[in-house]
Amino acid sequence: MDSIGDGLDRALESAFTRRPPQSAQAQMKYLVKQLKGTRAVARLLRISQRTVERYVSGKLKRPRQDLRGRIEREVKKRWQPQVRAKARKKAASTDGLVVSTRARFGFTAAPGTTDDARIRDITQALPPEYADRLFTAREQGATEHQLQQIAADGLAQMYFRANDTRAHGLGVEFTDIEQIEIQL
Repeated sequence: MDSIGDGLDRALESAFTRRPPQSAQAQMKYLVKQLKGTRAVARLLRISQRTVERYVSGKLKRPRQDLRGRIEREVKKRWQPQVRAKARKKAASTDGLVVSTRARFGFTAAPGTTDDARIRDITQALPPEYADRLFTAREQGATEHQLQQIAADGLAQMYFRANDTRAHGLGVEFTDIEQIEIQL
């Protein structure tokens, strides 16, 4: 199951103008520079300070898989913050987001309608206010369920209610996300 938070991160990463460092040595050097010391990097990655120094000097070259994942995640989190902020601002003010998802959607609607949940493939542009709500909630540490609710509100508004031109009062439930891709 993909998460909306990861989708938002991947969308911002697509705005990078340069590739992040690829080798373990370059990644460690970058983190040491960003965090201003090997001790802070060691604490962040939950490894010894000496291990960090060995990666920086090039004595260690291939981290084990779990450590490699943590290193890449921390580097990407800090890579090109101004480019990331500019892309976020543009999406939240003028462009919005495009959400492509395969998930289960259920409805609460008037009696006599089919409200059974079913899997749907949906690709829909969301306006800037939903992009702003998603990014703001993500920054404030919102749970995945809260992010899903914001995305469900946006999809309900734009896809199911066609920007309030039909299906007034339709409530949309967004669950069982099989895949989600968010583009700026």
